[in-house]
Amino acid sequence: MNLNDAIQECWRKIDEGQVANYIPALANVDPYQLGIYLFDVTNDKKAEAGASQVRFAIESVSKVITLLYAIERLGLAAVEAEVGTRQTGFPFDTVLNMEITKETHPLNAFINSGAILITSLIEEQDGQSPFDQILKFSRKICNDPQITLNNDIYQSELRTGDMNRSLAYYLKAKGVLNNDVATTLETYFKQCSMMVTCRSLANLGAVLANDGIAPWSGERIISTEAATYTKSVMMTTGLYTESGTYSVKIGVPTKSGVGGGLVSAAPSHYGIGIFSPALDSAGNSVAGLALLELVSKKLKLDIFRY
Repeated sequence: MNLNDAIQECWRKIDEGQVANYIPALANVDPYQLGIYLFDVTNDKKAEAGASQVRFAIESVSKVITLLYAIERLGLAAVEAEVGTRQTGFPFDTVLNMEITKETHPLNAFINSGAILITSLIEEQDGQSPFDQILKFSRKICNDPQITLNNDIYQSELRTGDMNRSLAYYLKAKGVLNNDVATTLETYFKQCSMMVTCRSLANLGAVLANDGIAPWSGERIISTEAATYTKSVMMTTGLYTESGTYSVKIGVPTKSGVGGGLVSAAPSHYGIGIFSPALDSAGNSVAGLALLELVSKKLKLDIFRY
C-alpha cells in the first residue's frame, strides 16, 4: 500500500483532536504531524512516510517497555501478583475501580496506578538507577541508541503530576507500593519523558510481533512468555477506555501515549510505529488510530482473521 496516500486520507482527522495541553511542555507541540513506520518481520522490509523520524515524548507507550523489563527482571508470576489484566471502565488516571470494587491491586499495568506500581518494582542494580536500567533496555528493544531523556518534559511532568502523586501515595497507603514514592515517581516521570520516533516504536512492535526476538539481529530480547502476555494486555487495555472499540476496529495489539505515539504488534507480521499528537478525549491519537485502522484493513492484519 502507498503510505503517503494513507497519510493524506487520514490527515483531516487531526482537526478532531488536541494536543496534551495539561502537560505544559507538550502544549506547544505542532498538532499537524502524522507519521508511520512499518517493519515487516517476515522479510525484514521497512517502509515509512510522513513524520516518521520526528522525535516525540514516549509517554504511556513506555509502560510497555517497563512491563517487559519487569517481567524479565522479576518473572511473570511476580508481576501478575501486583497487577491484573482487566479493563477498568474508568480514565487512565483514576483509582475509582479500586475504591468501588475494593480491589487491593490495580486492575492492569497500563492505567497509571498499575504502571506506577510496575515502575516501583524495578530497584537499583549494579549501581544503576531504575531509570538508567529502563533507558538502557529501551534503547536495546527499540534498536535506537539515540533515545534520551527530555529534561524539559520531565520537569513539566514533575510540576504538573499531582494526580500521579496522588495515585502513588494512595497505593502506598493501601500497602501495595512498598518502595520509596519519590524515587518511584522520579523514575516514572523520566520514563514518560524519553524521546522516540515512529521507527523506535516499530522496532519495539517488531520484537513483540516476532515472539520476543529482534528481527534485525536474531537475538532473543524478551521471552515468549513476556511477549505473549504483553500483547494480550495491549489488546485488551492498551487504548484506555477505547480499548474494546478499537480491538474490533483494528484487531491488532496496540498501546498509545499522550505524546501522540502508537505502537502496534501484528503477531508474526508487522511492528508498527505511528505518531500524531492531536488526541481524542480518551488520550489516544485521533489521526494515528485512523491511520492504523486503514493500514490494518489494507494489509489484513486483524488477528481475528487467523
